[in-house]
Amino acid sequence: MDVEGREPDPRFTLANERTFLTWLSTSLALSAGGVAMAAVPRGIFVPWMRTALAVVLVVLAAVAAVLAYPRWRNVQRALRHQAPLPGLALAPVFGYGVAAVALLALVLIVVAG
Repeated sequence: MDVEGREPDPRFTLANERTFLTWLSTSLALSAGGVAMAAVPRGIFVPWMRTALAVVLVVLAAVAAVLAYPRWRNVQRALRHQAPLPGLALAPVFGYGVAAVALLALVLIVVAG
């Protein structure tokens, strides 16, 4: 990370760090959900849909983990240069991705029930 610029207020730096850790926690939760879905016994849900849900959850987990540090770095750079904070372009990806997983899970529950 470039260390040029003014040292930001520690509260902002710590808030940025908490956000970074939250992205990692989200990644772990998504990954655990994907592994749990993959571990569901074959006879309970439609196999291809169970696999699709597991893959989508794990892919979302990987995206969150991979982009957590660049996001932290870009926000920290903006804080140091007193520039506008970068937008969160991936918010729709995660919002719609988790909504799609929830809808597919609902279909699985209804079909299995």
